[in-house]
Amino acid sequence: MIIDAHHHLWTAEWRTAVRDLAGCDNVVAKLSGLLSEAGPGWRVADIRPYVDTALELFGPHRLMAGSDWPVCDLVASYAEVWTAIDAGLGELSATERADVLAGTAIRTYALEVGS
Repeated sequence: MIIDAHHHLWTAEWRTAVRDLAGCDNVVAKLSGLLSEAGPGWRVADIRPYVDTALELFGPHRLMAGSDWPVCDLVASYAEVWTAIDAGLGELSATERADVLAGTAIRTYALEVGS
């Protein structure tokens, strides 16, 4: 991905729109499609500003991760997507990471987990 002035402008516009949504306590966000949007040759650094913004605005308790499968197969394998998302989560605690990777989805979709 080539980072240019247009990209930074889009990032600012995206952040403004997401910030407005994050102001609603009943809204959760899903990290999905990040690598598909980044395109071929993606790097974790390409998605980091979006992950960081989503974490800042929603917090781990209102943020969930998704794979974008099968669309992601155009630029990355399913395993690569999850590896990139995990790497993008940075310095979260184990509890915060568990929220983003599972807890928020379990709560949001009222899933029954386990036996």
